[in-house]
Amino acid sequence: MNKCLFSNLRTNYHKKICANIFAEKKVSTQEITYNIADISSKTSIEITNNMISKMGYSIRKKAPSSQASGSLLAQYTKEFLEEAFEHLQHIRPSKWNFTVSQAGKGIAAYDQYEHLFDLQRLLDEKPEFKAALGGDYLITPDIIISRYPLSDESINKNEFLVDKNDNVVGLTPLRFSNYNKPKGILHASISCKWTIRSDRAQNTRTEALNLIRNRKGRTPHIVAVTFEPLLSRIASIAMGTGDVDCTYHCALHELVEASNEVENDTQIDLLNTLIKGKRLRDISDLPFDLAI
Repeated sequence: MNKCLFSNLRTNYHKKICANIFAEKKVSTQEITYNIADISSKTSIEITNNMISKMGYSIRKKAPSSQASGSLLAQYTKEFLEEAFEHLQHIRPSKWNFTVSQAGKGIAAYDQYEHLFDLQRLLDEKPEFKAALGGDYLITPDIIISRYPLSDESINKNEFLVDKNDNVVGLTPLRFSNYNKPKGILHASISCKWTIRSDRAQNTRTEALNLIRNRKGRTPHIVAVTFEPLLSRIASIAMGTGDVDCTYHCALHELVEASNEVENDTQIDLLNTLIKGKRLRDISDLPFDLAI
């Protein structure tokens, strides 16, 4: 039986991650796990081993550094989403840009946040203002998705909607002709965490709150992506509402099966709570959620 396209995309995504990020990790002379497991946690080791076994793909011999693992996860997630979005043009048509490099300006390169560049420059020139205003406004998310403003020709494709000679629709950033130097519109900010520790969870929430509070315009999608096996750690980002839209696990179906095989009621209860509470979804759900 042939698999659907999104199932194949997900499989290819997992194969890339297994071949280039996953590697064995010694727990003891006789026990082996993998480099997302916390070797001080028996539950983390058991779930990780079960999950990797269920994925069933070849892994590399030597693990990359933690920083390289995070960068690779962001790159492969970006590639997965970009390819997936090509097949969703009939649902969410536009010219989209996917990037893992924001070249220093970060979110200030986009319409809703361009004012932050001047604010950050002011703070750099006058550090005494940081106590009152805070700092580090130029967030650089792991993955950014933006859309380009539309030309009048594109807007008028089916009907005569706008005219350069009329004084209407003159301020929206979606219309290219409204600005001398049009900027992309930030559609989504995606935080990628290979694993989750308490400091990383706090960074994700802080970035999300900055995106919400400092915008001029619509709030972009704000989501987190992780391969963390322990639900107690995933919950540190996923639980509650108000900052991150939703958290996406790179292999949620395998995580569910692996968790059910481990005798840990807390893990299973948290998993059910987060899924039923619409706080945790699989990576395959993310492209469709971003199309909303």
